[in-house]
Amino acid sequence: MSVWQGWAKVVPTSKALAEFLSSDQLSLGFEEKKEADATGPGRLHLIVLDAVQVDQVHQQLRSVEAKLKTFGACEVVLVWPARTASEPSYAHFAARHSWREVSAYRELSCTTPCLLEVDQLAEQFHLQHLPPVSSEVDVSHVFLATPQMGGTKVVHACLASHAHLNFDTASSDWAVRLESLMLDGMHELENAKLNPAMSGAEGRIFLHLTALADMDGSEIFSLLETFTHEFVARHGALIQGLWLDEITIKVRLGSETAGCQRVLRFSTAAGEKYMKCLGMWEKVDPITGAPAKWEDLTSGQERLPHVADPNLRKRRQAARRAGSTYAPEFLGLLEAALRKQWSAFVRKRDISVPKEVLKSSELTLNVNGQIQDTEGSKLAEIGMLAWRLLLRTPEFPDGRSVVLIANDVTHQAGSFGVQEDHFFKKATEYARQRGLPRVYIACNSGARVGLVEEIMPKLRVQWKDDADPSKGFEYLYLTEADYKSLPSGAVIARAVPGVGYALEAVVGQGLGSIAGGIGVENLQGSGLIAGETSRAYQDIFTLSYVTGRSVGIGAYLNRLGQRVIQSSDGPLVLTGYSALNKLLGKNVYFSQDQLGGPQIMVPNGITHQLVQNDQEGAEAILQWLSFVPRDTWSMPQPILPLDPADRPVDFRPTKTPYDPRHMLAGTNGPDGRWLSGFFDRGSFVEYMAGWGRSVVVGRARLGGIPLGVIAVETRNVERKIPADPGNPESREIVEPQAGQVWFPDSAHKTATAIRDFNVGENLPLMIFANWRGFSGGTRDMYGEVLKFGAQIVDALVDYKQPVFVYIPPEGELRGGSWVVVDPKINPDVMEMYADEASRGGILEPAGTWAPVWFRAPQRREMMHRLDAKLRQLDAQMTTKPSEELEQEIKRREDMLQPLYTSVACEFADLHDRVGRMKAVGAVRETLQWSKSREFFYWRLKRCLLEGRLRRDVMSADPQLSAAQAQQLLHSWTGNAPKDAEAVQLLQAPTIHQRVQRLHARAVRHKFCAAYGELEQTGEVTGLRRYLLRCLLPTPLPSDVPDMSDTDMGATWERAGPCTGGALPGLLGNEKTVQKK
Repeated sequence: MSVWQGWAKVVPTSKALAEFLSSDQLSLGFEEKKEADATGPGRLHLIVLDAVQVDQVHQQLRSVEAKLKTFGACEVVLVWPARTASEPSYAHFAARHSWREVSAYRELSCTTPCLLEVDQLAEQFHLQHLPPVSSEVDVSHVFLATPQMGGTKVVHACLASHAHLNFDTASSDWAVRLESLMLDGMHELENAKLNPAMSGAEGRIFLHLTALADMDGSEIFSLLETFTHEFVARHGALIQGLWLDEITIKVRLGSETAGCQRVLRFSTAAGEKYMKCLGMWEKVDPITGAPAKWEDLTSGQERLPHVADPNLRKRRQAARRAGSTYAPEFLGLLEAALRKQWSAFVRKRDISVPKEVLKSSELTLNVNGQIQDTEGSKLAEIGMLAWRLLLRTPEFPDGRSVVLIANDVTHQAGSFGVQEDHFFKKATEYARQRGLPRVYIACNSGARVGLVEEIMPKLRVQWKDDADPSKGFEYLYLTEADYKSLPSGAVIARAVPGVGYALEAVVGQGLGSIAGGIGVENLQGSGLIAGETSRAYQDIFTLSYVTGRSVGIGAYLNRLGQRVIQSSDGPLVLTGYSALNKLLGKNVYFSQDQLGGPQIMVPNGITHQLVQNDQEGAEAILQWLSFVPRDTWSMPQPILPLDPADRPVDFRPTKTPYDPRHMLAGTNGPDGRWLSGFFDRGSFVEYMAGWGRSVVVGRARLGGIPLGVIAVETRNVERKIPADPGNPESREIVEPQAGQVWFPDSAHKTATAIRDFNVGENLPLMIFANWRGFSGGTRDMYGEVLKFGAQIVDALVDYKQPVFVYIPPEGELRGGSWVVVDPKINPDVMEMYADEASRGGILEPAGTWAPVWFRAPQRREMMHRLDAKLRQLDAQMTTKPSEELEQEIKRREDMLQPLYTSVACEFADLHDRVGRMKAVGAVRETLQWSKSREFFYWRLKRCLLEGRLRRDVMSADPQLSAAQAQQLLHSWTGNAPKDAEAVQLLQAPTIHQRVQRLHARAVRHKFCAAYGELEQTGEVTGLRRYLLRCLLPTPLPSDVPDMSDTDMGATWERAGPCTGGALPGLLGNEKTVQKK
């Protein structure tokens, strides 16, 4: 049965409309339709060519209600010219509302309510139509939906498009057009949320594609699923900002000849899984055109469209009010960030993206109090959550494990109680035991504090004067009945005859309100997790992301984990600003940002990286992890580079100040041409940029290999110290800092970066050394520049990976700055190189060294020795001395003095050049800047391979020292002079075979030594002795085939030989067995 769209009547004025409704013409039209057997409900369209009063039309329809009912009219649509818009105005009147106007339909054309499913919205919400912005979408409307039963408001952007997208698996044109439609919907939401009344409202988008799609529904679902993943990855930050929780796309399937066959309803919602994709077949009511029922796309079982869990929505809203994201949804943000990372990675590489890039299992405590992996997720019972994540990243396409711990800010404001502390410790231990990276998402309110609520209603006050309470009170007490009603240990009190029990302490033992802790027990727990976090930093990679806020112990945990990413609206504070105001007795602070916002934590070095929202935070976490090894025992994972390792370095440092980031990452030249930097293009990421700005630190890749970077700012910078609002006399201080100089903050930053690279990250380190020295003025000495400079040495002494110190072109390394990076600090891993145009020495020649050591008398002697004019004057003075000649000589000397001062400086500078540095062994090699990238790539690769093999050799034979293992490796590679050749040899399969043989010999010697000890103690005799001699023979000299392996014979002797002759056996000599 089809819907009867009824009859349209055009009238010139509202007066003519009233006359029409009261005339017999109304009934005539309906009777004619009834004769055509149109027994379905009908719709009457009244078109008025002039202005009209909508309220009057309602009254007029009520007056003819019986007549409308008789002829089956169910709706009346009023159309009249709009004053400003090009489209007419619409008002809908419905019989089901006693012919009152349906307010949700105002300004909606006749077919729009059905296309946008406004009726379905109206069943759940009170709708308010909002003015849409102009867009290219055919139908676009925005509604503010208020739940009928109360709850969070929702802004719905409802769109319909009649354009053919032409879905195609071989083309992406349809995706570009669909993305444009989705962005139109997000633009509508963004515009609506500019209204303060929309604050806190969720966002939803409904898009109806009316053009028929001639394709299988499952194929379209697969295309839309892939599109959604990419769309969320690209626009995740905007989705987060709009609180967009649900996207629905309705697609009509069929062809122009066959018509519409089926309707696919595709939805993406933030439910149990962030932005999970669902597909359903939609059955349409043949009369109203509205959706009637839905069936699952794969199983065909009837089901309802996605409806958000009210409890989940409540928690999500609580987290958003705190300025954060509900903790479990960070898994979805990480997944979106992973897909974005993959999208960028495969753009120029022939690599496929894994279908499932993130897999998670929640960590929970079992009955024995131990951490266990559990599939799925559930709403937290405590304010702490943890997961073990399997991330399939471009570096680890097969997957890498990461432990993620997060505060649940929706549970008691994310505060730390006893249970939260215990769980945090166990989850961190879980990561430490497995050597896995541990990421902590901090959004909390510090240690939990509370009162024993059960005692409050029983509390009594013993006033000094009952008639005058202003005189104060003596003590608090409980009546005897109330005291005895409490469990033992709830309070500590003394009996007061005739009164009751005076309270001396409130314990709360046995009462429910202290569950989870309310006082010092929580501080104990804070100390527990503080110590565990400090140990975790020493053992594994630790990273914190601060979102919303992090207070008290929460702030300390971030600092103890060292590496911190901070959201722009996520302050780190020890005490809230209101508490400080009470302490000061006046309103000094007005926000938490004044105490621990980015403007405080970035310049002081607590925050390593700043992001604007949680989506950017998830991307920053993954970006940092891309430089981190699989576990604490592994090396960072190289990737297939797009930048050839042997390409030249185009950007060249100059004598004049320049931006060192251009040297590292490259830049566009004055002519717009790209000037490549030292590292792979696009790989350099700077950290701690706002602190110690005279030094630049970060992480980058060289030929795909990750490494830490430290460079020097050659330009002058400023350090700003903010004024303290608590001290009216304080003022902002701006301190200028010269380039190429270590100041207290930049020296501390350098030491911190070296320690971070070494601990947990296992990164090789590249130092572009271009320092003139340390700042030794009074203020800087007071600022502990000496201590922080010494910490650089401490950090390098402990470094385990290769460290390359390179003096770049036009760079110089002098005095104490040379001392703290000299390879003698840690010769096992450190090497120093210098560019052909670099300098190195104790003092700078100009102004310091040359005038002191090449003094004026020495310069005068050189003048008289080298200058022809002075030699002539000296000869004349010898034969005919005169005062006039002396004055002429003096004038000549004064004229030559600047020139010979330059000569003295040049002579002093010759002592600082790279030739002398190499001749005295201060640097290993002299390098040419344009070819330095290729040199360091092969050198780094060789050092990493040798380091890994050295550890393998020492594991194969624990009696070998590091020096012996290194010497053994050099003998295997034949001391190859070129690093590229050595890399080829170290990667050969024969190397692994040699390590295996070495391990076999070491095992035989270990057994042999054990047999010798047993024989000497007389514990093996008779048949047992001869049997063991067969199994454990003494190694013969031929058992050590590579006698070039230095000191190997001494190694065997230290193991101790077995007594008696060697007999071939199960563990016998290889060559003896072969001969037999």
